Amino acid sequence: MPSLIDMRRRIRSVRNTQQITKAMKMISAARLRRAQERAFNARPYAGLIKEVLESLSARSGAQQHPLLARRQQEKILALALTGDRGLCGAFNTNIIRATERFLAEHGQQQVEMALIGRKGRDYFRRRRVHIRREMAGIFAKLDYGHARELAGEVIASYTDQSIDGVFLIYNEFKSVISQRVVVEQLLPLEEFRAVSASATGAAAAAAEVDYLYEQPPQDIYASLLPKYVEVQIFRALLESGAAEHAARMTAMDSATSNAGEMIDNLTLTMNRIRQATITKELIEVVSGAAAQ
Repeated sequence: MPSLIDMRRRIRSVRNTQQITKAMKMISAARLRRAQERAFNARPYAGLIKEVLESLSARSGAQQHPLLARRQQEKILALALTGDRGLCGAFNTNIIRATERFLAEHGQQQVEMALIGRKGRDYFRRRRVHIRREMAGIFAKLDYGHARELAGEVIASYTDQSIDGVFLIYNEFKSVISQRVVVEQLLPLEEFRAVSASATGAAAAAAEVDYLYEQPPQDIYASLLPKYVEVQIFRALLESGAAEHAARMTAMDSATSNAGEMIDNLTLTMNRIRQATITKELIEVVSGAAAQ
C-alpha cells in the first residue's frame, strides 16, 4: 500500500499537470478565435473567385490553359497538411491515416509527397515514400506568402508535366468539436462552366450581370487561374490551422476534466490510507495498554 507521502506527491503532480492543460486550453481558445475568423473570411473569397471565373468562361468561350489540361495521371503530388505540435487528439493521426489510404489506393502510380507540418514530416521520413517538399513551423505565423510559394512550385511542376495531378489532404474546420478529413483534387482544375439559364437565386443573378473588362476576358481568365490555385491552398492551410486549435482545445479540456477526476480519486484513496493508519495506531496503543 502506498504511503501518505507518495499519495500527496501524486496528487501534487496531477494538480500541476491540470494547471498546464487548463492553460493550454485557454491559449488554444484564444488562438482559435483568430484562426476561425480567418478561415471563415477565406471561404467567401474563394467562392467569389470561382463565380468570376465562371462569368469569364461564359464571355470568353472555350479556353485552353495548362492548368485545365487533363492527361493520364502517372505521377501524382499529394499535399498532406498536419500540425507542428501534438496534444491535439486525433488531429494528426486522422491525416496520416488518410494519407496512407491515399498511397495504398494509388499504389500503381508514382506518388510524391509535399509534407506541410512537422508531425507529418517526422512520420513519413521513417517510411518509404518519395518526399518532394517539406514545410514545418509555418502555422505559428501563417500568411499568404506560404500559399503563394507552394502554388508557384505546384503550378510550375504541373505546367512542365513533371506531375500529372495534385491532391490536397487536410482537416476542414466544421465546429469546435468536429473536423472533417478532406481529400480533394487541386490540379487539373475543373472547367469553369457558365451558369445555366435555368439556374435560380443568386447564381442566376450573377450570371446575368454584364461586366465591363478593361482587358480582354481571355487574358483575365488566364491570369486568375493561378490565383485561384493560390487561394485554394491558402484556404486549406487556414482550415487546417483552425481545426488544429479546435482539436487541441477540446483535447486539453478533456484532459483537465480527467485530471480533476483523478485528483478526487487519489484524495479519496489518501483519506482511506490515513484513516487506516490512524486506526492501526489506535489498535497498537490499546493493545499496549492492555498488555501492561
